Amino acid sequence: MAEHTSDLVVRGTPFWFTADPFLVDTPMASVEDGAVWCRAGHIVAVGAWAELRDRLPDSATVQHYPGRLISAGFVDGHTHYPQFDVVASLADDLPGWLDRHAYPAEQRCGDPQYARAAAESFCDELLRNGTTTALTFCTSAQDSVDALFAAAMKRNMRMVAGKVLMDRAGPASLLDTAERGYRESAALLRRWHGRGRNGYAITPRFAPGCTAAQLDAAGALWREHPGALLHSHIAETEDELAQVRELFPDRADYLDVYEHSGLTGPGAVFAHGVHLTEAELLRCARSGTALVHCPSSNLFLGGGLFDLYQATSRARPVTVGLGTDVAAGPTFSLLRGMRDASHVARLRGHTLDGVRGFYLATLGSATALGLADRIGSLAVGNEADLVVLDPAATPMLSRRTSRAQSLPDVLFALAVLGDDRTVEATYVAGERRYCRADSMDTAGGVAVTHDHAPSRGCPGLRPDTGTGPVEQ
Repeated sequence: MAEHTSDLVVRGTPFWFTADPFLVDTPMASVEDGAVWCRAGHIVAVGAWAELRDRLPDSATVQHYPGRLISAGFVDGHTHYPQFDVVASLADDLPGWLDRHAYPAEQRCGDPQYARAAAESFCDELLRNGTTTALTFCTSAQDSVDALFAAAMKRNMRMVAGKVLMDRAGPASLLDTAERGYRESAALLRRWHGRGRNGYAITPRFAPGCTAAQLDAAGALWREHPGALLHSHIAETEDELAQVRELFPDRADYLDVYEHSGLTGPGAVFAHGVHLTEAELLRCARSGTALVHCPSSNLFLGGGLFDLYQATSRARPVTVGLGTDVAAGPTFSLLRGMRDASHVARLRGHTLDGVRGFYLATLGSATALGLADRIGSLAVGNEADLVVLDPAATPMLSRRTSRAQSLPDVLFALAVLGDDRTVEATYVAGERRYCRADSMDTAGGVAVTHDHAPSRGCPGLRPDTGTGPVEQ
């Protein structure tokens, strides 16, 4: 799909991260009446509307969202697209949930027609929730990978995915062999990695579902294609830890299973990490191995409470992103994920504010995926993936944010009370791919205009928090 080449300006209250708020105290910039100027799918300037408007070409389209926030598009650091249809399915624990719901859903994706329909719906649901990039499992069927990447290309989304490698502990129709998994993954990687905005992730399901030969084959493939990501699960439940100790008695701990096969380091992304030890977290930090916090699914299945503040300790910070883990996670909304992360943090004795929550869902996940130079913030030169958020989307939000005292206060309210209704619009590479409004003329919604009228500011944001324009 060709990139949008004309000038598009999205006006509202842009805010973005300049650093990691777990490591520094002033990590964010914002402009009360500002704009994001996009051209050819990239951001060419961000700044105050009053300073940008006279520099715009006459042909520029201005889409004005009075009172709305403009953020970098959300980045879902871990999810499973084939499990879309079993969201909110009841089970007693993770093994029961896999057997009763997840594996049957993945088996259905062996039908190419079903896989294509699931991929189309999955991508649309991401965009409806403001998510512009996802790192997702497919299934062990090659057709499931082809279906997802094709759907992402139609929308020009940045998508990272891969065929699941799994040669034990599952239904026969989902299992392959180390040799076949390597061969089919290599073919898919050559076909899709770097095509459009797609990226490939070598995807062993998790250590209990893989023999040592399968993990070694994954490591060999990654060494041959270091530009790909490595995506798997780790330490989600205590029962899983016991299973790993039984299956890999020669390994020191869970992380060592992956280390032994060359599956850690920059570009390795592991979901959960709930029960990792301090020694394992230290090795993640030293090696550049990233974790993705999936609080919604951990709460839903009772896997445990990830200690985010231990993982991100300034003494040896691990890179951490945020994931929905659909369908064990019962929502596509990373706003709901922020709320659940806040609840988990409180149960761990910490307070997760809105600034850190939004960081995890944007630049944090982008950093975990090795894409912070392209997505996750409104930095000039980045790809123009944006989400427009309405702080008055529901009566409760409107009442709460109208009394907010600062932008961080608004962000916390959005993180606790927000969901898909909060998403006004989603832009992918400078093109609007989702709009909540029924029409462009909806009162209080988007207006396509070239006027120079002042914008209604976002509740709680002071005029002196803005920055000047930033341009190439």
